[in-house]
Amino acid sequence: MTDTIVNRLNRYIATIKPLSVEVQNETAAYLDTLTKPPGSLGKLESLAIQLAGITGNMKPSFTQKSVVVMAGDHGVCEEGISAFPAEVTPQMVMNFLNGGAAVNVLARQAGADVHCVDIGVAIELNHEKLMSRNVGRGTANMAKGPAMTKEAALESVVAGAEVVAELVSRGTQMFVTGEMGIGNTTPSAAIFSVLSGYQPSEVVGRGTGVTDERLLHKIRVVEQAIQVNRPYAADPLDVLAKVGGYEIGGLAGLILGAAAHGCPVIIDGFISSAAALVAKCICPDALSYMIASHVSHEQAHVLLLKELGLQPMLQMDMRLGEGTGGVLCLHLVEAACRIVNEMATFESAGISGGAV
Repeated sequence: MTDTIVNRLNRYIATIKPLSVEVQNETAAYLDTLTKPPGSLGKLESLAIQLAGITGNMKPSFTQKSVVVMAGDHGVCEEGISAFPAEVTPQMVMNFLNGGAAVNVLARQAGADVHCVDIGVAIELNHEKLMSRNVGRGTANMAKGPAMTKEAALESVVAGAEVVAELVSRGTQMFVTGEMGIGNTTPSAAIFSVLSGYQPSEVVGRGTGVTDERLLHKIRVVEQAIQVNRPYAADPLDVLAKVGGYEIGGLAGLILGAAAHGCPVIIDGFISSAAALVAKCICPDALSYMIASHVSHEQAHVLLLKELGLQPMLQMDMRLGEGTGGVLCLHLVEAACRIVNEMATFESAGISGGAV
């Protein structure tokens, strides 16, 4: 493992600062002067306070938002743990790039850009809109040995952070995590199991919609991967390397990079939340920059969000991934910003009864 890569990651981590408590307190006090009972807008108020603390601005706005879809393949698909074949990963990447996927549709509605990153797709892809950051042509089968080397895991995290740096230089102010990788609920469940202490039977879900029989097989595969590789829970990079995926590492880096640049990052579903747990274990301060968009239909997502200490904004019974739930949350971010930017105070509206 080269010192250069380690140093690059450490520079991002060193830049991540705690949120501005002063600005958060000012925002909370200002919200109580608006024409409503204190706290009556619930999570919108909490979100407005968090956004103010992240940006250092009591009245933030986000005109440029990016959904980053990290794509990677998984050798564990050899074990028959998915209802879809691995060939779907590159096919869906082209769908993202051509604007035809669900996340593209929802992002257009929300006024967000979609950027697709090849960080671990098994075959070479060429498209003018593709961000090529390939660390490896798919992971190895984690049921038989490590999914990747520790250096490759580190490279995937740094690649994710550097994607953020590039997009921030182009004007992005807010990020949404997205992913594509057939089979990736399996490594996500393995990561969650190791880092949390939950048993695989408690965290493995149906993913793309597998049968009862295949679900039991999937649980056994995760148990086998953990037994074979013995990942060290105190070292998130070791866990990522042994039972993870390139796109999961890329998303962990995306989250760390967003925090380093003072940008909020909206976390999508189960896979994105597994990446968020890796990021939190690498740098706990990064957690303050995360916004949980929704709780997915994947059975263990609620447990994973609880492990992170995040409260989801929505519950829509979604389980698609891609960043779809995260994009829906952009509308709530816009609402929270508009409340502090546009709503009248009791004094400005000439309404009595505003004293607390």
